[in-house]
Amino acid sequence: MITKELVNHIYNTSYEDIPESVIEHAKKSLLNWLGVTIGAIRHETIDILLDVANDLSTSEQVSILGREVKTDLLSAVLINGTSSHIFDFDDTHLDTIHHPSGPVAPVIFALGEKHSFSTKELLRAFILGCEVELRISNAVYPSHYQHGYHITPSTGVFGAAVAAGLLLKLDEDQLAMAMGLAGTQSFGLREMFGTMTKPFHPGKAAQNGLMAALLVQKGFTSSTQVLEAKRGFFNVYSPEHNVNRVLEDYGRVWELEKNAFKPYACGIVLHPSIDACIQLSELATPREVDGIILKVNPYVLELTGKREPKTGLEGKFSIYHTGAIAFLEKDAAEEQYKDEKVLASEIISFRGKIKPIADEKVDKDKVEATLVKKDGTRHQVFIEHATGSIENPMTKDMLDRKFMKLCKSSLIDEKITQVIEAMDHFEQMDSVEEIIRILS
Repeated sequence: MITKELVNHIYNTSYEDIPESVIEHAKKSLLNWLGVTIGAIRHETIDILLDVANDLSTSEQVSILGREVKTDLLSAVLINGTSSHIFDFDDTHLDTIHHPSGPVAPVIFALGEKHSFSTKELLRAFILGCEVELRISNAVYPSHYQHGYHITPSTGVFGAAVAAGLLLKLDEDQLAMAMGLAGTQSFGLREMFGTMTKPFHPGKAAQNGLMAALLVQKGFTSSTQVLEAKRGFFNVYSPEHNVNRVLEDYGRVWELEKNAFKPYACGIVLHPSIDACIQLSELATPREVDGIILKVNPYVLELTGKREPKTGLEGKFSIYHTGAIAFLEKDAAEEQYKDEKVLASEIISFRGKIKPIADEKVDKDKVEATLVKKDGTRHQVFIEHATGSIENPMTKDMLDRKFMKLCKSSLIDEKITQVIEAMDHFEQMDSVEEIIRILS
């Protein structure tokens, strides 16, 4: 009965049981989530979602972060969760390529605003919600992902349900039922990568998980063995799974501490190639380059093999565009993934010089890059640990500067600084309302 065992462990883990290092990492994750959410909140994807939300409801319960509007609880969770993934700049659990904050953080912020829960309650719910989704991800990765499921929403819905359930004070049986109701709403197809639907995934997972907890709170029933049942999540969604991973080293190893933060606004498997191309750009001018050979794991090309992207969103899944902009502009921020960059003639021309080669011997987080100049000269760069990886993490100062850059179009500098300072002492605040006030 792995579902109930997991619920029992989660239910009986208090805030005081959580190590200080995990709490600090959670605060960094939430600051990063706020930054990527606010940074994309005026994207046309959000405009569309807001238009539909306004058509369906006139309720003004919960804030859309970074915009001076409110909407109903479920719509706010959907919209804030979607916004956090638009730039593909959110946190990543490198073992499973999962973005844990996206499905869980919108739930705790929305319920925290509506019900004035303490920030320690919110942190506990966030950390344990992330722990649930990541441990389930460990059990099904990589076969689940390789089969075509987008793992962030497919397992994130469980994390959202558990976080909401803990805040809503569900008992153990109810929490297991909330997981059941969440599991039957699990979804997410990798075919949607490069479209507005990909960022919709974590937002919808957050909404589905919250709905599961709200329904169970009112007496709605569901299976309490959603993970292990014959026709449950593991057997249906990932026949090649390892159920032992769910509770492995629980309380000793915290999956959230394996969460990495991105310095670049694209899929994390591209980050080694970006680091390499930026380094190589110091060794030649664009006119001197005959080609740049990027030897990568086949998985990298599977995810990012779009040769001729037509939009910024598609560019985030193109090793050709990403290699070109990294060499030409020495960065891969959101600016480099605007539609006009993808369609720029200079960049299109240079994309033809990016020559990725799949090699099973190269790990997913590494790249062997070779710059070939027109005069025949060759220069090699080997990236073992990309910027932002667990072994080469972004510093707190780098995260703060990333937050500032993301928020500058929506907030004045004074408010940006206030949010950073508030998040640094998040657990000491009475509620999340102070941050909501700064953002409004």
